[in-house]
Amino acid sequence: MLNPDTETLFNFPCEFPIKVLGLAEADFNLFVEDIVRRHCPYFEATLTTRRFSSGGKYLSVTVTIMAQSRVQLDCLYSELSSQKRVMMVF
Repeated sequence: MLNPDTETLFNFPCEFPIKVLGLAEADFNLFVEDIVRRHCPYFEATLTTRRFSSGGKYLSVTVTIMAQSRVQLDCLYSELSSQKRVMMVF
């Protein structure tokens, strides 16, 4: 969950990057993007970047959304964090 003072730190709507770490499976980025779309219907997949770990075992997917509110971010972070395939969200 985000800090309760988040509303005062951001002027919503605003661009907000979210990085999600998981195993480097072929569909991991699509898995992340599907979850993001549930919370951000206007999400553009072109704003997604991927980076493999040096050994290639892990993949970080960074999505940049146009965040509308702290509640939206809390819900998105909560769903991403609850997934077994997701190791870390930051």
